[in-house]
Amino acid sequence: MQPEPDPDDIAEALAYALRFDERGKPQRAGAALIAGLAAGRLADHLREAGFVIVRDLSARAHSAG
Repeated sequence: MQPEPDPDDIAEALAYALRFDERGKPQRAGAALIAGLAAGRLADHLREAGFVIVRDLSARAHSAG
């Protein structure tokens, strides 16, 4: 069984998804702060709702830019 990812890692991944569009281009100015706040709340709600998030350790790390 794989270890559960750190909640901070989940929030960081959600914040990235909220900060950048599908092509990897940044969203409008000021989105970083809002994305960080929203990602933290989303991660909390997912945890409280019992969602199970599994990290695939065999996958290659994503690099932005």
